[in-house]
Amino acid sequence: MLDTGVADRLTSAGEEFRELEARLADPATHADPATLRTVSQRYRELEPLVAAWTTYRGRADDLDAARELLAGATSPDDRELAETEIAEADADLVRLEAELRELLLPRDPNAGRAVIMEIRGAEGGEEANLFARDLYDMYVAYAGVHRWKVETLSLDPSDLGGVNQVTFVVRGDDAWQHLKFEGGPHRVQRVPVTESQGRVHTSSATVAVLPEVDEVEVSIDDRDLEIDVYRSSGAGGQHVNTTDSAVRITHVPSGIVVTMQDERSQLQNRARAMQVLRARLYERAQRERDAELSEERRSQLGGGGRSEKIRTYNYKESRVTDHRIGVTVYRLDDVLGGQLDLVVEPLLHDERARQLADSSS
Repeated sequence: MLDTGVADRLTSAGEEFRELEARLADPATHADPATLRTVSQRYRELEPLVAAWTTYRGRADDLDAARELLAGATSPDDRELAETEIAEADADLVRLEAELRELLLPRDPNAGRAVIMEIRGAEGGEEANLFARDLYDMYVAYAGVHRWKVETLSLDPSDLGGVNQVTFVVRGDDAWQHLKFEGGPHRVQRVPVTESQGRVHTSSATVAVLPEVDEVEVSIDDRDLEIDVYRSSGAGGQHVNTTDSAVRITHVPSGIVVTMQDERSQLQNRARAMQVLRARLYERAQRERDAELSEERRSQLGGGGRSEKIRTYNYKESRVTDHRIGVTVYRLDDVLGGQLDLVVEPLLHDERARQLADSSS
């Protein structure tokens, strides 16, 4: 049975849920988009917890009633009926208690946010850029599996069809929970298209994962910005040669530089650059607030070296290995085709297990 402290937290959650329900019925809440978004998000967070708590209390009442029935039973049939109900209620309560303890785990502060991802070729020359393109295609396919929306902010193609760098946004209620594990160096082992002797090469690409934030969450003083405009380069016809539409924004206090050139409009490129800048500043602030997280984030990208990696994709063995938890699957084509949950689900399970262990210690 749940202890008093847990029960009190669940009761408080139920009271908060009813208050949020009343606010959602209030026209004043709908008149303010920011308030509506905050209230709706919190309501959705609490909904499964309150539903499980309601079911738990109902089954606890059923258990009490069955015990009373057993105590007053005068026939074998009545005793058998009561004992069956007690056994079923007990089993349900054990299952629901485990579910409630998991639902009470601290929520990731970035849960529910859109995700900004940046992929760059690292070590391996053009082969690294080709692999960066493969990773980008994998994440787009993965988004399709979950019906998330993808918006590409910037894509700098390489000479052989890879990407030097690509920045994109993934939008979906559970996108952050699944994609947050992807930040870090990814290593590929395969025979490159540029290899004439058929030898296997090892190359790498880096992936950065950032939560998207609103303007109100990150205050940026225009006086801290250096903004340069210049002519775009790459594909785009004559337009890129005649219009200063590309934008480079430097945030002087932090030294963060963001460049956007894909859009024809200077205003659009500036808006996208500011979108990425806010995300980087927000992520930087999170690191500074939490020393443990800071250490994790500092090592997220590493140097992009082949010896540093969070995951290896081996083409010869059709193998994908996540080195953080030692999980290996021999379904490379499926993973690259969007079935990334083959690797992500074990990571989610490991995270939940560690959180449950911490909460009970």
